[in-house]
Parts: sequence; C-alpha cells; structure tokens
Amino acid sequence: MSIASTSEYTIPTKDTVNEGVLLEKKDDLRLVEIPVPEPTAGHVQVQVKCTGICGSDVHLWKHGEIGIFPVTRPQLLGHESAGIVTALGEGVTSLKVGDRVAIEAGIPCSQCDQCMNGRYHLCPDVIFKSTPPYDGQLARYITHPARWLHKIPQSISYGEGALLEPLSVAIAALDRVGAKFGKSLLITGSGPIGLLILAVAKATGVHPIAITDVQQSRLDYAKSMGATFTYRVDPAKSELDTVKEVRALFPGGEGAEYSLECTGIESSFRTAIMATRDAGTCCLVGVGKNDQSIPVNNFAMREVDIRGLFRYHHTYPRAIALLASGILDIKHLITDTFDFSDALQAFEKVADRNSGALKVQIIN
Repeated sequence: MSIASTSEYTIPTKDTVNEGVLLEKKDDLRLVEIPVPEPTAGHVQVQVKCTGICGSDVHLWKHGEIGIFPVTRPQLLGHESAGIVTALGEGVTSLKVGDRVAIEAGIPCSQCDQCMNGRYHLCPDVIFKSTPPYDGQLARYITHPARWLHKIPQSISYGEGALLEPLSVAIAALDRVGAKFGKSLLITGSGPIGLLILAVAKATGVHPIAITDVQQSRLDYAKSMGATFTYRVDPAKSELDTVKEVRALFPGGEGAEYSLECTGIESSFRTAIMATRDAGTCCLVGVGKNDQSIPVNNFAMREVDIRGLFRYHHTYPRAIALLASGILDIKHLITDTFDFSDALQAFEKVADRNSGALKVQIIN
C-alpha cells in the first residue's frame, strides 16, 4: 500500500502558509513565504515531506552556477524529494489524495527524438527542478506532473524516498559503464554518490571494488559498507605515484575494468582515467569545472573509453524495487535531519566539509 495516514498530511486551505528555500542570488539563501500552488491539468499538488540537499544545491548557493547552468534569477532549490499527494489536477487518474510518492525531478517534453528513443534525460527542453532557471522542490507544497511521480510503499520512508534521486544517479552510472558481476570497479570520491554507487555495485556482485578519498573518515565508512579496498589520496604525492598505487589494488596491478569519477575534480578525473585497465571504461559522474585537462594519449593509446553521465532515465522503478525488497539498505547514509524552519542551518551543515555529514535532509 502507498496510502499515507491522514495524520501524516494536511490539505491546504486559504489560510495555509507555504514556505520555500529561495536562492536570491549567489551567497544569498533565504527562507521565504510563497503561494500555495494549485495543480493544473495533468498535475498534482504534493506536500513535500522530505528533501535531501545535494552538492549541486550548495554549489549553486556558493558559486552561482552548476556546470553550464548559471543562476539567472531567484529560484527555489532542491530536487531530492518525496511527499504525499494533497490535490489532483484535471484528468489525473493514476494517483489519488494520500498517495505516498517519490518525485522524479526531470520533466521532459516526451515528443522529441531523444524522448522517443528512451533518453528522456537528454531532452533539449527538459525542465529539471532546481537546475537554473527552474524552481526546485524545497517547499512545503509544490505541484508536479502526475507522470513523473512514483508511488512508494509503506516500507520505504520519506527519507529513503528522497534518496531515490541520488540512488538513481548511482544506478545510471553503473549502467553507463556496463558494470557486471565479478568485474572490478574503481570509485573516486566517497561522498554520497560514491557511497551509493558502492552500495549498488555490492548488491550487483561487482568485485573487487576500490574507493578513494582525501578524508579517512569517509574511507572508514566505505570500508564498513563493504568496499574491498580503500585508498586515501595524499595531495602531496605525485600523480604518477598515486596512479601506480591505485592500479596496484587490482589483480595483476592492471587497474580497474570500470572507473567512476564522482568528485568532478580534475586531478581525480585524471587519476581515474590512468588507473583504468587497458580497454576498460571510465565515466565522469561528478560535475566540476567546464574545462579540464585530461591525459589524452594515456587513454587513447590504451583504448580506454571515456564516457559522461547526465542524470538518469528509467531508474526510479528499479530503485524503488531495490529498497522495497530489502536487497539494498541505504538509510544509514542519512546522517542529519532538520525541520523545515531550520533549512538554512541544514545548508550550513552541508557546506561545512568538517561536519562529518553525509546526506542532510530537510523534513516537513
């Protein structure tokens, strides 16, 4: 059953106060009152119960851009959300009031060649919540197309429902390199995405798995999750020495058959490429500088395939099934929760690299 108890949600009235976390401009984040939105045809109103803070939200706040998307106007943040349906727009029959749902943040046109070929995440007209110039989901009430809401069972909490978004990135990353049972994997970066990739790879039977980071505490956490090897990056060490040591973690010292770079940092991407086994595949998952220097001859003369990843597609049903079945347990990654009224403190927590936080969520 995906129906929430009536005590879990509030149908808004004309007196209901809606609030949102608004990025006014770079370095200017505010908790503001906003209108309660009414659902149009094909849309539903959702009381957002939980939203996770993504690194991209913090990057937008601190840098005024993420990748090729600059902040051009005030906008709400947040795209990792789950909640409860509180009103239906005209023509909606797939959902009902009280349904517990995870919110897939991307809304494609469903008509272009990319959409018709199943790659709806590459739709040139996609509206992705919280990616400039579009408002995100970090509000008490939002509206969203019914087509891009996924029912979640009672066994999945709202916190886990919000984790379905970054879990989707992890699933898509492993799909992108074609990771298979019994094949080796290198993950560079032990943040939430790297750790989620580790969890899915373990459940898939990928082995051995090595993961890197500069923080020992995160590596210790990765080890507790089942990483075969961990490697602490020493920025003072030469690039070639680092690559040699990472390659040596894998059978024959030949490196990993698949590498997933999850930091977006140029030096880490270079290491991931050079630590990938000959004829292997390396994929850039993290978002960093628009222009980076990479070792072209190193990968070209070893026939290492370099791939990119942009979000995900057709992952939510699989992600929900993994959590509902009990095959995957990721709720331990939620280290901190804040009430909606303390949302700005939640952002400060994520921005503090020494806080020890993994996934910080805002609850309503």
